[in-house]
Amino acid sequence: MPRGRGARQRVEEVTETAAPAAKPSRRAPKPQTGRANRGSIGRNGRPIVEAEPERLQKVLAQAGVGSRREMEEWIVAGRITVNGVVATIGQSVVPSDKVKIGGRLINTRFVSTRTPRVLMYHKPEGEIVSRDDPDGRPSVFSALPRVRGGRWINVGRLDFNTSGLLLFTTSGELANKLMHPSSELVREYAVRVLGEVTLDAQQQLTRGVELEDGIAKFARFEDGGGEGANHWYRVALFEGRNREVRRMFEAVGCTVSRLIRVRYGPIGLPPQLKRGMTKELAEEEVKLFIRELEKSIRAANAPDESA
Repeated sequence: MPRGRGARQRVEEVTETAAPAAKPSRRAPKPQTGRANRGSIGRNGRPIVEAEPERLQKVLAQAGVGSRREMEEWIVAGRITVNGVVATIGQSVVPSDKVKIGGRLINTRFVSTRTPRVLMYHKPEGEIVSRDDPDGRPSVFSALPRVRGGRWINVGRLDFNTSGLLLFTTSGELANKLMHPSSELVREYAVRVLGEVTLDAQQQLTRGVELEDGIAKFARFEDGGGEGANHWYRVALFEGRNREVRRMFEAVGCTVSRLIRVRYGPIGLPPQLKRGMTKELAEEEVKLFIRELEKSIRAANAPDESA
């Protein structure tokens, strides 16, 4: 064997003996992320400020589950649990609590900076303002666009045979403010009455008539024209009791043959919005609407200095 070749072979054998066996490369484990693994430390390494406890019905309303009033009814009915225990009225919760409705976990929302959505709907006659109807009648909700990560909440109701403006929002908190008596938002209706309403009856309706659930009166009463079976009136009031307008006219011996809501607070029914159609307010319109609503509530609740 040539001398040079043997030398190279011995060098290779020595090198193989001296070099340690290469270990398979292993990546350093990444630190676990996620709120559960960080504890009270945020992604930026700073401590997280825990949210203050809030009333359960308010949290669920902010999450778009329903209005505060509706959530209170569900709590009383025992449909809501917190950490496996049936919830009670007035109970407060924190972000770490597990809130379930009918066994379904709810993604609660404690701080919401997103502008809520507001939708106008021209409700036709023959639709019910409910998701569940034992009689299987058409529902207004089937005509609304889908909401991702939430649902539409109706602001008040309209009777099955009443048409006109119906508002919806994705915020239960906003819906509650719009329906609460402290907001003092006017509801305007166009009313067709069989026959003419006498001057005495008009005065009764503006002074107040006795209904089974208390006194009711119109804040405004105007003649809309027409004759005989096609006589129209424009009326306004600051509350929305069940079938209130119809019952008020019945109290003075008149029959309402058609009822259309044309305004709710600062929002009027657009002439181009035909029956069965929807129109969503732009984000800037919603922000302006909310600002005006807050002003109205503050003014209505301000103490009367002249007293």
